[in-house]
Order: sequence, then C-alpha cells, then structure tokens
Amino acid sequence: MTTESDAEPESTAPNQPTSAKAELQRHGLRAKRSLGQNFLTDRGMCEKLAALVAPAGQGVLEIGAGLGALTAPLLARGCDVLAIETDRSLSAVLRQKFAAELATGQLRLLEADAREIDLGQCLSSISAPRTLAGNLPYQLSGLLLRRAVDLAGACERLVFLLQLEVVDRMCAAPGSEAYGALSVFVQSVYRPQRELVVRRGAFYPQPNVDSAVVLLEPLSDSVRAPSAEFARLVRAAFEKRRKTLRNAWRSGLTLSPERLEELAARAGIDLDARGETLSVDDFSRMAVALQQP
Repeated sequence: MTTESDAEPESTAPNQPTSAKAELQRHGLRAKRSLGQNFLTDRGMCEKLAALVAPAGQGVLEIGAGLGALTAPLLARGCDVLAIETDRSLSAVLRQKFAAELATGQLRLLEADAREIDLGQCLSSISAPRTLAGNLPYQLSGLLLRRAVDLAGACERLVFLLQLEVVDRMCAAPGSEAYGALSVFVQSVYRPQRELVVRRGAFYPQPNVDSAVVLLEPLSDSVRAPSAEFARLVRAAFEKRRKTLRNAWRSGLTLSPERLEELAARAGIDLDARGETLSVDDFSRMAVALQQP
C-alpha cells in the first residue's frame, strides 16, 4: 500500500472549462441528481486523468461516460474504448458527438447499468492491457468498488475519480482513523495510490465535497478476489469497531470461545486487539486458519 507525496498535483479551479451546463441545455437536458451526475469540466484535469488511465494507447472500459469528458482524451490517445452509460439521453449525445469513432469501432457504447452488467465479460471483450476507469457517482462508489475487488486479475490497472474521503480510506494504513473494511478489501488485491486531488469547483453541478483520483494496480499477475472466509473475518471485525476481536469474531462468526482461541493462536493473532490494528496479512493468516479443520 502506498500513499501520495506531499507535493501531489491538485486542481483548484477549472482550466479552459468545457461548459457542461451549456451542452446539457443545448440538448434540452439537466443533470440528474438521482443518478449522481456531476460532470468533470476541467479540461486539464481530464487530460491528466486520461494519461493515468492509459499511459499508452490500450483497451479501456469506462464506467459512466456522461458527456464524454474522459472519453474524448482517451480516444485522442488512440485507446479502444468500451463506454458504459446508463442515461439514455446522454447516450444519444455521445452517439452524436463520437459518430466517427463509433463508425470505426474505436469506441463502443453500451447503454446499461454498471451495477448490474457483467463487468468481467465487458473487460474480456477488450484487448489487453486493460484498464477499468470512471468518474463514479458518490452514492454508488461502495458497490462499484466491491465489484472492482471481485474483478481482481481481470485488468492491469483501475483508475477512479471518487469522493476524497473514500480514496483516503482506500489508502489508509492499519491503526489510522480512516482504516477500515474498505481499506482491507482493496489492499488485499491492489496497491492503491492517491494521484490527484480534484476540488469541487471542477465539476458541474458542483458537489459539496472534494474528490480525488485513485490508481489501483494488482498486487501480482495471479491475484484473485478475497476468499469467503477472508470477507467474513473483515466484516465481523469492523462491524462494531469498538469491540475486541475476541468479541467481534465470536459473535460475528458464531465460533465457540475454544475454537476461536485455537484459530487465533495458529494465526498469531491477539484477540484482545481491535480490527483496525490488523494488517491485510493478519486477516489472510486468520482466513487460512479458518479454512482448516
């Protein structure tokens, strides 16, 4: 797990802004709060984001293409893009704006809900190296991040624009206030790196919080999603943070005190500690012990 340097680049104001508001009005549309639509309008930031998504032209699965703010620089970099957009009215705008790229096949547009579609199948239809990327709606970020963890091994990198607080939780170290279940799940399969901070003024409509770009790279070529035992241990440990592991796991996993002591001793875990003090390796050792008779 890594964190960004103190001198990280930061967006404080739109640079040569595209007018998302004007573009929506031109098509008789409005941003839909129900879909969590906040359009990134800072062109400079869009270019930086595209460079992180695809350092060299490659296959990209983009979640939530919106008005094409990220799609455009990705196509300009020579990427083959499969874009998912759930809003039919925005899909119509994208089909008009990128008619040439759609005709050549450089861009494919899939009108679907990213929460429900088989993202693994979508990724398999893209030539390697593959990147999963997107400006994720705040209210859907938890669900989509869980799906991203389940996709471990399916792509070479993931780049998401998310709420700043969520990114900090993903990158948090054991023992810190921000460290929790999300930190453990993400770090069990990826190396998270906070790359850019994007201030709220770079979006239309302007959200109430700042955002950040996170880069996720697989820990290894053979990394796989966490086991069911690992997931049970993590969820039980953080369900009530103030509980010791002895109490949290005994109730959350329905283990007898004797069995729990045996497993903890085998894994080298102090049951008087709390979940936020355990590293990913600690949870992994306990998961292995839990799988054994």
